[in-house]
Amino acid sequence: MTQSPLAWSARITVPAAAVMSFEAVFTDLTDVVSLFEVEESPDGTSLTWCVEGMFADVPPKTEIASRAALIAAAEGLPEPALIVARVPEKDWLTENVASFPPLTAGRFYIYGDHVTAAPPSGTIPLRINAATAFGSGEHASTYGCLLALDGLGRRRVVQRAVAAHGALDMGCGSGILALAMAKLWARGVLAADVDPEAVRVTRVNAARNGVGAAIRALVSEGTGDATVGRNGPYAVITANILARPLRAMSATLAHLLVPGGHLILAGLLQKQEALVTTAYRAQGLRLVRRIVRRPWSILVFQRAFPFESRGTGP
Repeated sequence: MTQSPLAWSARITVPAAAVMSFEAVFTDLTDVVSLFEVEESPDGTSLTWCVEGMFADVPPKTEIASRAALIAAAEGLPEPALIVARVPEKDWLTENVASFPPLTAGRFYIYGDHVTAAPPSGTIPLRINAATAFGSGEHASTYGCLLALDGLGRRRVVQRAVAAHGALDMGCGSGILALAMAKLWARGVLAADVDPEAVRVTRVNAARNGVGAAIRALVSEGTGDATVGRNGPYAVITANILARPLRAMSATLAHLLVPGGHLILAGLLQKQEALVTTAYRAQGLRLVRRIVRRPWSILVFQRAFPFESRGTGP
């Protein structure tokens, strides 16, 4: 069946701190929603983002405007202006390729099939195409997770821990973080996601990157699958999801870490840090690194060793 072209755009411009709330404007109206930064204030303290929905036919202007107004009222913000426009015809394949140049995050080099040059010497190549599952490295939260993994990958104590206990990528999306861990440590990584399409894409990407045997991908509602618990505890866990699910999973994710293990959390805004940090500190974890790529935060926690939790020396 031929899919109708996305010929119409509906967009609103909102403060960065409220961008995730306004994403709900397009819920159930279209499957194609983009969020991207459009403007930064001269002093660098304020960001403006665009929330855009793409449609095959004329968008339901009244419904979109009503939803935007309700969310604005709830957030205490002015009602954003709605701009609906016809999308000019483009060569979308060429456009997509041009918008996905190679990306470097620490030692990781992320590139698509359209890049024919060999990866730079000394980098860890991750071959990822923009696809139906989230995670090509461009989003600030994914990029921050790669930086955090690169930092952990330089520590021998972490390498030894992963060799003994393995790693978990919770909410794997495209599998980019699972690929990064598999290439860093050449050990088994369990990748889990609630979306079967994400699991399928992760398996494809693992095979394309030569780590198909090192990554096991499965469908799981959070940490609910028995395999997730049975294969733990883990030395490193990544969870690039959203703030509220992360808070709800704090007890189970903390329990899945070995003593001294590291947990990388992302998908949360700066204003949501306290919500997440409080929940994980209550589980005995301590914050050891914080990466900010406005308006997003990436938090790295470590589970205390037994002697640390008793407050005594080694």
